[in-house]
Amino acid sequence: MDRIKIIGGERLNGSIPISGAKNAALPLMIASLLTDDRLTLKNVPNLADVNLLARILRNHGVDLAVDGKRSGGAAHLGETFHLTARDISDTTAPYELVSRMRASFWVLGPLVARMGQAKVSLPGGCAIGTRPVDLHLSGLRALGAEIDIDAGYVIARAPKGLVGGHVLFPMVSVGATHNVLLAAALAKGETLIENAAREPEVGDVASCLVKMGVQIEGIGTSTLRIQGKPRLEGAVHTVLPDRIETGTFAFAVAATGGDVVLEGTRRELLRNALDTLQNTGAVVTDTETGVRIARNGNGLEPVDVETQPFPGFPTDLQAQLMALMTRAHGTSVIRETIFENRFMHVQELARLGADIKLHGDTATIKGVKSLRGAPVMATDLRASVSLVIAGLMAEGETTINRVYHLDRGFERLEEKLSRCGAKIERISTG
Repeated sequence: MDRIKIIGGERLNGSIPISGAKNAALPLMIASLLTDDRLTLKNVPNLADVNLLARILRNHGVDLAVDGKRSGGAAHLGETFHLTARDISDTTAPYELVSRMRASFWVLGPLVARMGQAKVSLPGGCAIGTRPVDLHLSGLRALGAEIDIDAGYVIARAPKGLVGGHVLFPMVSVGATHNVLLAAALAKGETLIENAAREPEVGDVASCLVKMGVQIEGIGTSTLRIQGKPRLEGAVHTVLPDRIETGTFAFAVAATGGDVVLEGTRRELLRNALDTLQNTGAVVTDTETGVRIARNGNGLEPVDVETQPFPGFPTDLQAQLMALMTRAHGTSVIRETIFENRFMHVQELARLGADIKLHGDTATIKGVKSLRGAPVMATDLRASVSLVIAGLMAEGETTINRVYHLDRGFERLEEKLSRCGAKIERISTG
């Protein structure tokens, strides 16, 4: 099992290309199930989760061809996927695949919408809480799907097709919004989704569906009005930049006191997080090619943050901010309101010398003068990259174990950091 070794204390300087957003690429790939035409997706990141979903889609009969990066092309532009679901050969998504990645559960809506039936395993993924699928199922029922749960599988039927309906989510859910939005694209008539997730990745999927022929009003708002079509066309769509990768590297630059341009990204994708970063003393500047992050030798100021759905501070950057605040001049407070069990990185940060106290959904971080390198264990995707940030700040050597979590969501992490001066390397144990 691979490990990552970091020798801390080096400033990051230079540029880092930002990859396409995993959280948009996955539902965009699933959208290929809605049409028998070709869907071409550009700027797809090369990640473990993307590759796993490709396996799942092939299991359903999707033909997938991949173009690699073009010589001389922009560094941040990823691969190009050509997906064609001309004939869906299997409407079952098996446990051994779906249990490894939660987002693969989103095939449920498109399959029942197009084929009138689907059998999808209940999902798995990171161990950061139960995250029940109730909202997904109630939303699909509102579109006329008959749903049963048997032996760990969700069985959905709509033999006469889905019909537009009114979906009011009692709480914001990105996954449920994706699932219902995709299903509504082929439903007869109009679907109204209220309290929809406003995350940029949801808007990116909606924009792609518009290219495929769906009429959608309210993109980027909490109210989506979708006019379903009996058949969707193919399209060409470019995946938007990954805002979580952007924020992660931004916090890493601030942590080391560096100066880096994050290429190919946009500030509006994570304005709240970058505003928070500026409050710590870092300087954030828009450039012609992306966003520049810089921090001089002055210390970090503490901040208080509460995670919220977009446009609030993202839960997927909570662990990274916590790592940064371990070196702030004062005490910071972070309240996690989205997922339970998302403080598993705290005990590993403590191994590096962090002073963090937990009380329910709130972490109180008292900044320390220095961190010391130590062996640590990654527990989930975002927690693992917070340990990378802490290792970059720490004195001496930090070894991060179980880094397969990182490969699920960060493309060429060590390469991107090392080209800016970080002493970081992957150690393969065979």
